[in-house]
Amino acid sequence: MGIALSATLAANEEIERRRLAGERVLNLAFGEAGLPVHPVLRERLADAAGHNGYGPVAGIPELREAAAGYWSRRGLPTDPDSVVCGPGSKALLYGLLPAIGGDIVLPVPSWVSYAAQAELAGARPLPVPSPPGEGGVPDPDLLAGAVLDARSRGRRVSALLVTLPDNPTGTLAGAATVRRIAELARELDLLIVSDEIYRDLVHDPATEFLSPADVAPERTIVTSGLSKSLALGGWRIGVARLPSGELRDRLLAVASEIWSSPAAPVQRAAAHAYTEPPELTERIERSRRLHGAVARAVHGLLAGAGVPAGAPRGGFYLYPDFSGLPFGDSAELAAHLLGAHGVGVLPGHAFGDDPRALRVRMATSLLYGGTAERRLAALAAPDPLELPWIAASLDRLSEVLGRLRAGAGTAAGRRPPRAFGDAGA
Repeated sequence: MGIALSATLAANEEIERRRLAGERVLNLAFGEAGLPVHPVLRERLADAAGHNGYGPVAGIPELREAAAGYWSRRGLPTDPDSVVCGPGSKALLYGLLPAIGGDIVLPVPSWVSYAAQAELAGARPLPVPSPPGEGGVPDPDLLAGAVLDARSRGRRVSALLVTLPDNPTGTLAGAATVRRIAELARELDLLIVSDEIYRDLVHDPATEFLSPADVAPERTIVTSGLSKSLALGGWRIGVARLPSGELRDRLLAVASEIWSSPAAPVQRAAAHAYTEPPELTERIERSRRLHGAVARAVHGLLAGAGVPAGAPRGGFYLYPDFSGLPFGDSAELAAHLLGAHGVGVLPGHAFGDDPRALRVRMATSLLYGGTAERRLAALAAPDPLELPWIAASLDRLSEVLGRLRAGAGTAAGRRPPRAFGDAGA
C-alpha cells in the first residue's frame, strides 16, 4: 500500500529544514493553531501528572461528562455514555472507518488525511466535488448520483464525511446545504461523520451554524478536539459523539486494540477545558478574532492581486486559485513558491483536487510571531495587523504575489496579465 508521509507534516519538516539551513521561509503550509497554551491548562496538566494508570477505553467519566455538556450547550443534547474520547480527533476518525465499514463519500477538496485513512482502513473513498463557495461538504446535486452509481457497480457506500468549517478552503457550508445533505443521507441510508473541530473558530459568532446532528441526529457522528480552538495539537486529545450504542461498542473495540486509552493527565486537563470556564472562553474568543483578522487580510491581498479564493469564514485557511500561471500542476506551483520565493504552501492535489488545477492551501496561523511573547501580543492586540512582525509577513506575501502576477504577464508575451482565476493563460 503506497501511503506516504502526511503532506502537511512533510511540508512542515521541509520548511523547518530550510529554516535551520538559514533560509527565510514564510510558512503558510502547516495548520498549527499557532498560539501558546493557556496557563490554566498548563497547571491542570501538571497537577494531573501523577495519573499514570490505564483508564477506560472510552475516556474518564469527567471528560465524557464535560464533552457531553459542551455539545448540550450547543443545542445537541448528549448523554455522556454516547461520548468516546481518543488521542486526537484524527485517531477517532480513523477508528470510525472500520467501525462503520464500507466506503465513504469525501468532498473534493478535503483534508489530506481523510482519503489516506480510508485506504489504510481498507475502505475506498468516493470523491464528490463541493458546491461553489461551500467547501467541506459534497455537492447535494451530485451526491445521490455518485452513491447510486457506485452501488450499481458493487460498492458498499455506507457513510459520508463533512467538515464544518472547512479545511482546506476556510469556508462554511450554509444551513440549507447541510439540511439537504442530511436529508439525502436518510434517503440513501448513509451515516454522516461531521468533523467540527473548527466549530468554535467561526470568525463571526453571529454566523448561523447547522450541524448534520441538528437535522439527522440518529445517523450523525460528530468529532471534535482542542487542537484548534485552544491550540493543543501536541496534547493529542479528541472526542466523538456517537448516535447509537452499537456503533459506540464497535468503535471501542477498535480503540481497545489501537490506543487502549487516551493519556490520563491530558484527559483531566481537557475535562476542565470542556467545562468552558470564563478564562478559556475568553481565550477562544480572542483566538477567533485573531484568526479572522489575519485570514481576511491575506484574502484581501489575494483579491488585490487578482487571485480568486473563497472568503474565509472559519479557522485559518484559504484556498486560492492561481490559474493563469505557467505551471503544469499544483505541485510544480507549490515547489516554485517555496524554492524561488520562500513561501510554503500545500498543493491542491494533496487534498484530492485535480493536480492540473493551480490551487493551493494557505494556512495563516503561523504568521502571529515566532515567540510566545509575540503570539500573546497578537492575541491581545486591538488590531493585530498593525504589529510589525505580522505587517512584515503580509508585506512579504504581497510582494511575492506581485512578482507572480508580473511573471504571468511576461509569460503571456508581455500582454497585460490575465486574472489568475482565468483558465487557459
